[in-house]
Amino acid sequence: MTPDTPALAVRGLTKCFERPAVDGLDLIVRVGEFYALVGPNGAGKTTTLRMVAGLLRPDAGRIEIFGIDALREPIAAKQVMAWVSDEPMIYDKLTPLEYLEFVAGLWGIDAARSGEAARELLVSLGLEAHLHERCEGFSKGMRQKVALAGALIHDPQLIILDEPLTGLDAVSARHVKGLLAERVRRGGTVIMTTHILEVAERMADRIGVIAAGRIVAEGTLAELRQQNGANDTSLEELFIALVDVELAS
Repeated sequence: MTPDTPALAVRGLTKCFERPAVDGLDLIVRVGEFYALVGPNGAGKTTTLRMVAGLLRPDAGRIEIFGIDALREPIAAKQVMAWVSDEPMIYDKLTPLEYLEFVAGLWGIDAARSGEAARELLVSLGLEAHLHERCEGFSKGMRQKVALAGALIHDPQLIILDEPLTGLDAVSARHVKGLLAERVRRGGTVIMTTHILEVAERMADRIGVIAAGRIVAEGTLAELRQQNGANDTSLEELFIALVDVELAS
C-alpha cells in the first residue's frame, strides 16, 4: 500500500440477475473521505455495496480495499472494513454491552479493552440508559445503533453502510451522523448509500450518482453543479436531471 492507494477501488464491477443490476461500474473512494452513493430504487446501490462487503460475488470486475484484492483475499479485506445494512441483525437475548463484547471476542479483542470501547460507542450513540437491557424490546432505531456499534468495535478503516438512516427518528439519526462524522475526522473512510439527498449534500465530501447500474456523475456538490452548468442548483434538482437523462437514453 502506497500513500496514493485508495480506500476502495472498484473496476468493471458487474452483476446480473434477470438483467444487469450493476453494469461495469468503476468507483474510487479516497482514504479519509465520506462518499455518498445516491440513485433511484433499483439503480444498483445495494448490490454494489453487498459485493464490496463480500456478501455477494460479482460476475466480473475487481474490488480492492486499501490495496487488498477483496475477491482473492476476502478475510484480509474484511478485517479492515465494517458492513451495516438497513436491516439490523443483532442477538435479541443479549444486552447491547453483551452483544458488543461478543462481537469483540470474535475479533480477538481482549475483554478489558472491548468493554471500555463498547461502552464508549454505545454512549456516543445515546444508548447509555439501555446498556443492560435486552435488545428484544428495542425500536428499529435503537437496534440500528447497536448494530452500528457492533460493526465499529474492531475500529475498521472502511465503513460501508446501506441506507443507515432509514426509519430512524431525528434524535437517532443525529447520533448516527455524529458518530460517522467523528470517524472521518479521525481518518476513517465512509461509503454510504442514502435516498436522503439532504444528508448526502451536508455530509459527503464527494457524491456518486448511480443509475441503471453505472456511475453517471461524480464529484463534490460544487463539481456536480459545474459539470452540469447549474451553479445554484440543489442536489435534488441535479439528481433528478441526471437520472432522467440516463434512464431516457
